[in-house]
Amino acid sequence: MSEIRLYVTTTEVLAGQILDLLSDVFGEEDFAIATTEIDEKKDIWEASVYMMREDEDEVRVRVEEALAHSFPDAKVEREVIPEIDWVAKSLEGLKPVRAGRFLVHGSHDRDKVRSGDIAIEIDAGQAFGTGHHGTTAGCLETIDRVVRSRKVRNALDLGTGSGVLAIAVRKLKNIPVLATDIDPIATRVAAENVRRNGIATGISTETAPGFHSTAFSSHGPFDLIIANILARPLIKMAPQLVTHLAPGGSVILSGILASQRWKVLAAYNGAHLRHVRTIWRNGWVTIHLDRP
Repeated sequence: MSEIRLYVTTTEVLAGQILDLLSDVFGEEDFAIATTEIDEKKDIWEASVYMMREDEDEVRVRVEEALAHSFPDAKVEREVIPEIDWVAKSLEGLKPVRAGRFLVHGSHDRDKVRSGDIAIEIDAGQAFGTGHHGTTAGCLETIDRVVRSRKVRNALDLGTGSGVLAIAVRKLKNIPVLATDIDPIATRVAAENVRRNGIATGISTETAPGFHSTAFSSHGPFDLIIANILARPLIKMAPQLVTHLAPGGSVILSGILASQRWKVLAAYNGAHLRHVRTIWRNGWVTIHLDRP
């Protein structure tokens, strides 16, 4: 059955506000919500919600009712999404990406690796994380900085996707890394990418739907926690996440629109973490915080 995208075309700031609104409307329901930059120079963005065709009528009513109160001029448009592996298709032919000392590349670009590069090979697949998105690149830069300057003995990659961030930590330092995701497909893809990158031991990949999973208590506490997810779940999980962070440990958060930065910072400052640095990339931010 075809997937439907309902979307509003607007500015970056308003797209972020609409994203927050739709996140509140749909909560934990199984509808993907996202923002996409269409034209950087003209500041054109789209805020979208995705659903199966059978859910379209109900979702449209809820979207239009929510927008009517805060964004009365917003026009909801519709697109039918063909049944194509869009992740794999969109990654075909992507160029290698440099972030810090890392070079993230596909198997067809192995010849682009230079002396001194920390190379991570990630091909097109069904899980997020190739280095091309601003959130992944921002995390890689911050990982490079944190692992070089801090004493990190074990790490957690929460919402691992392709496994690229867990692989990055392991390639920088010979420490154990727990890579978890709520999606078993992502967990499988991450494990495949770990093997592809020649890492025989040191990274544990596990499907974990929440912090109640024993994976966290058995591997933690962690000196470094990386969570490249989205602002809403990051805010919600702040109190639980911090309980798994060792004293003096660091947290790297991303998947956050620039307009959502202060909300996320407020949640983690409230959990007694100290803001160290923020990196901005293409409308997204990566936040580094420390636990005293």
